[in-house]
Amino acid sequence: MPVTLRSRLLMLVLSVLLPGLLGLAWVIFSTYEAERNAHEANLRDTTRALSQLVDGELARRGTIAQVLAQLPELDGPLDPERRLAFERQARRLLQGMGGWVELRAPGRVLISTRLPEGSLTEGPAPVGLSAVSAVQPLATVSSTSREMYAAWVEPVQRNGQLTYNVAVTVRPEELQRIVQTDTDPGAIGSVLDSAGLVVARQPGGASYVGREVRSDLRRHMAAASEGLFEADSLDAQPTTGYFKTSSLGWTYVAAMPRETFAGRLPSEVVRIVAGALALLALAVAGALWVARRIEQPLLMLKAAAEDMQAGRTLPVQDTGMAESDEVAAALVSASQRMAQSRGELEQGIAQAVERTRAIEQRGAQSQRVEALGRLTGGVAHEFNNLLGVISNSVHLMQRHPAAADLQTPLAATQRAVDKGSQLTQHLLRFAGRRPVRVQVLSFAHYLPEVQALMRSVLGRGIEIRLDVAPDVRPVLVNSGELELALVNLALNAHDAMPEGGELRLSARNATEADRQGLPQLSPGDYVLLAVCDEGVGLAPELVEHAFEPFFTTKAVGQGSGLGLSQVHGFATQAGGTATLASTPGVGTTVSLLLPVAQDTPATARPTSGEPPSSIAGATVMLVEDDEGLGDVTAALLAGQGARVLRASRAEAALRLLDAGAIPDIVLSDIVMPGALDGVALARRLREQRPGLPVVLITGYSNAVMTEGEFVVLRKPCPPAELLAALQITLARARRMPL
Repeated sequence: MPVTLRSRLLMLVLSVLLPGLLGLAWVIFSTYEAERNAHEANLRDTTRALSQLVDGELARRGTIAQVLAQLPELDGPLDPERRLAFERQARRLLQGMGGWVELRAPGRVLISTRLPEGSLTEGPAPVGLSAVSAVQPLATVSSTSREMYAAWVEPVQRNGQLTYNVAVTVRPEELQRIVQTDTDPGAIGSVLDSAGLVVARQPGGASYVGREVRSDLRRHMAAASEGLFEADSLDAQPTTGYFKTSSLGWTYVAAMPRETFAGRLPSEVVRIVAGALALLALAVAGALWVARRIEQPLLMLKAAAEDMQAGRTLPVQDTGMAESDEVAAALVSASQRMAQSRGELEQGIAQAVERTRAIEQRGAQSQRVEALGRLTGGVAHEFNNLLGVISNSVHLMQRHPAAADLQTPLAATQRAVDKGSQLTQHLLRFAGRRPVRVQVLSFAHYLPEVQALMRSVLGRGIEIRLDVAPDVRPVLVNSGELELALVNLALNAHDAMPEGGELRLSARNATEADRQGLPQLSPGDYVLLAVCDEGVGLAPELVEHAFEPFFTTKAVGQGSGLGLSQVHGFATQAGGTATLASTPGVGTTVSLLLPVAQDTPATARPTSGEPPSSIAGATVMLVEDDEGLGDVTAALLAGQGARVLRASRAEAALRLLDAGAIPDIVLSDIVMPGALDGVALARRLREQRPGLPVVLITGYSNAVMTEGEFVVLRKPCPPAELLAALQITLARARRMPL
């Protein structure tokens, strides 16, 4: 990402001041940290001191309770004399301390120094007898009094039996004197009993006694016995404090407002921060001023570069900086040279754009025609299956006893089948899927011979001019299909030139430029055969549809739209392609790129004409994925006395054979779903069962086969031709040694 000069200067200033700013930040942080640590230590020490003082006060009462529990007056029955002696001892030990002493029996209080000496009490005890020494939490003196107290309870055991409890009480106001010290404003000190109730608090005193602390502090107390915490006080102020729970189960808390605990920034540090910020502002202002002075020459260079980009010649400029003046002089020189070459460059770019556009259009058209070819090939395959069903059904109906009355419609149906078969052959030519027999042709000899045929199509008003290069190489094509393609082009030229004209027929070796924009062509050498007319031409939006099946510019009923599709199909099937260029009012040129013949293809061995034998009694395995065509073909074979085994695909046929089926001959479609097609099935059977004959039938196929490898019939196959092929193949196989 580019960085401006102004940003770089600011980064320089900041890099110089940044260490000082970091040091200042460290001083501020250290100041806050030191004050916070001091507050934490103060709270911790205050809490621990408060814990020692209160625990000491409670321990004094525990000592008195333990001494009273060992008095001999409690060894026997508590008669009036013993009762009075115990009471006097208790009053003497508790002298100078607040609170009182109680002697508790199960369910009642026997003695209480809170009452005048000698007073008898049989009041109910607040709790049952305790078997262990403990500091009991706050309780009220009576149900009618708000006076509260806590007590150290000591068990009295004689002869292993719990007989009494000695309770030495302590009033909250006695502990309040401990926490009532001169502290900082806002500081809080609290004493909590084992139930989490406030026993003493500063500030607030008696108004807070008996209140339960907030739940957030209780969670901290439940998690640890000592530690720092943050919680809201009972008067809803956010505080930070320290708590400690002693071994007696009481908790002591010292806290202060959270803002006070966080600390304040000393005035000296504030002055340092203000000075640092002022210094930073002055440094940034100075950097911006210097950057502005440096940017002016650079902006002048930028404006000069924009003028040079726009094609304007630059004047000599003085930027005020030696380095910038040198750059400006170089820009002036470069602008002058660029102005001289811009015209040539623009012209070259325009030509390149035009060539690229033409190549893209030709490539897009080729891809469109290839896609349509695949579609028409699939449609022709399905249509051939339908025609096969109709043709075989007609044959079966002709064998019916009532066929004599149906000869006229049956003959019309057969003619329709033949016509439909011709139509599918046209479609397969366009799709490049029709099986062909190729031969080597020399245009130097072939074109003069075919000129007479084209002249009969064109009529007297159109002249034919031949232009064959002397070094044109021979091509490997189907001569019949090539002848049909030239006739179709001649018919189109005749319609395009109703007033007459000239048709130019030329052949030459193709160059690399001729193959540009045609990625579907395989590597190799090609011959360019061009047919040019001087007709009305086609609009640009019609050119890309010209090779599509059934596309025509003629009125309804005056053209099938299959002529140019046959031309494209022939060229594609031959291993080349066809292109069309047309200009309205100038004419149309159809160019065929045909592969050069490398070697003459081997010719198939002629077969002797063996007399056919009947298939009656033979077992025929029929492999056909089209259910309707399979049913009719099976009926046709059964009508000849054959036994038919059905399979819908190659894998099913192999499973029948593995299960023990023994056919005499296999009749299989080539194009089928599954991993194996008909050719692969035939080759598998040739390996596994060499003596089993196979006849293949297809409407189209991309499978590669050598000449004469298998007997191949074309869909829709006339029933007589199908039966004859089966009979001849079966007879030949029966004469071959297994």
